[in-house]
Amino acid sequence: MHEHDRLDTLRHSMAHVMAEAVLELFPGTQIAIGPAIENGFYYDFDLPRPLVNEDLETITEKMKAIIVRNLAFERKVITRSEARELFKDQVYKLELLDAIEEGEEVSIYSLGEFTDLCRGPHVESTKELRSDAFKLMNIAGAYWRGKETNPMLTRIYGTAWSNAKELRLYMQHLEDVEKRDHRKLGRDLDLFSLHEEAGPGLVYWHPNGARIRQEIENFWRAEHYANGYEMVYTPHIGKSWLWETSGHLGFYKEGMYPSMEMDNADYYIKPMNCPFHIMIYNNSKRSYRDLPFRWAELGTVYRYEKAGTMHGLLRVRGFTQDDAHLFVTPDQMEEEIAEVLRFSLYMLKSFGFSDIAAYLSTRPEKAVGDPKRWDDATEALRRAIEKEGLSYEVDEGGGAFYGPKIDLKIKDAIGREWQLSTVQFDFNEPERFDMTFVDRDGTEKRPYMIHRALLGSLERFFGVLIEHYAGAFPPWLAPEQIKVIPVSDAYDEYARSVVSELKKAGLRASGDYSDNRMNAKIRTAQNLKIPYMVILGEREKESNGVSVRYRTGRQENSIALGSFIKQVQATVAAKAQLS
Repeated sequence: MHEHDRLDTLRHSMAHVMAEAVLELFPGTQIAIGPAIENGFYYDFDLPRPLVNEDLETITEKMKAIIVRNLAFERKVITRSEARELFKDQVYKLELLDAIEEGEEVSIYSLGEFTDLCRGPHVESTKELRSDAFKLMNIAGAYWRGKETNPMLTRIYGTAWSNAKELRLYMQHLEDVEKRDHRKLGRDLDLFSLHEEAGPGLVYWHPNGARIRQEIENFWRAEHYANGYEMVYTPHIGKSWLWETSGHLGFYKEGMYPSMEMDNADYYIKPMNCPFHIMIYNNSKRSYRDLPFRWAELGTVYRYEKAGTMHGLLRVRGFTQDDAHLFVTPDQMEEEIAEVLRFSLYMLKSFGFSDIAAYLSTRPEKAVGDPKRWDDATEALRRAIEKEGLSYEVDEGGGAFYGPKIDLKIKDAIGREWQLSTVQFDFNEPERFDMTFVDRDGTEKRPYMIHRALLGSLERFFGVLIEHYAGAFPPWLAPEQIKVIPVSDAYDEYARSVVSELKKAGLRASGDYSDNRMNAKIRTAQNLKIPYMVILGEREKESNGVSVRYRTGRQENSIALGSFIKQVQATVAAKAQLS
């Protein structure tokens, strides 16, 4: 059995152990579902009383007692009528039973006194489970079947591993994840805030965060111009006609904000930028000589995410897409795809991501557009991936109905995977908006339309950056690059002159002229994760030099100010992390 499958089986079995423990401790409990999930398991219960965190310890001890009994997981196939009788007092199991199609096998698993409607598989007995290799993590609420109109159940999450060492390593990983949580670091470093009372899912960028965003945007724009893109700006709202034509009102209305009625027409705030770029395209008659067009926009869009799905910067209602659309002839398509993938990889690597994999999604059963165009586009995506030497997986039939795509996923500093860049063909909107160009033979033809986002959205990308670097940004992104610290107020004047020289050199610097002791000033700068701390005393003043304490702990004493400035400028220009 594959290691992943073996762990899933172990975790599913542990969910059943937990269910038996809960039923023993809380008679009258209604049981729902208890699957294995990534890194663990959960089970949903309708309990006679609410649980508190202290109950987790009691349930844990009961689970350990069940494990040492060496109970067998016994599978049995039964008839529907037998199942209905068996689960006559379990309303959720009866509903699940009704969802099993006629003719499909009905199987149950028994463990001690607990029996569950379940396909399995499970381990043979609790002897294969380790009482020192699982941990109940937390209690949460969950609507039955994920519908807000259904009863709210109590969900208990747990994690389970093959042995105690694996559990210990996982718990250490979670500690690292917690330390890197962008919401906590956002507060500690004064980067951004979210204000539920003023509108959930909307991001307020503070000066420190805005400085980083500006550096990202400046680099983004410069590189787009260098790679043959032009910038466009488009409105934030559009008449319903636009969204009816694009198909968003038909396919995506639940994710859009409600309409606003003005001038006897309905207007919608935009969830996407693409229809506006198409309007620019259709503003003039286009020739094959004009193409390709590469139009980019940092366009802010709004999507009505459900309250329970939002999470810090990673899922919000208002965000700025680093969006671009390419309009190309069939002859240009393959070369453009290869170039956009190369550009995507360059941008991601510039931000410090080197572990990158591709995922190719192909034509689903229900799709729009000429099958030959689908085949040509898919092969162009595949060849581009292979040309770059990327490892990739193919999701057969997993493409959107309107075109195949590549997703690029990066691994961060602690091995978590994040989906960032997307290169997506669209065979739907060019038809809906009747996009054409005049080809060499004088006939009108459809251009290929390619959606492309490199970073995804600035908000989500910023959240990923914060967690990847744990807030210790490379000098080119750090909101403050240098903190100048005089050892006493006798050196404040020299410190001010040093700050002035650093600023003249285009570096972000400030002085700490507070009454705090030098060590306290250093500690404050270290906590703010400032890359360089310049310490100034009598020796530095006399030599017109600086002593530098790096965020990494390295120190250099009495170096010339000019040499230090050149060193920092070189590090910033190279977009390098501190050594």
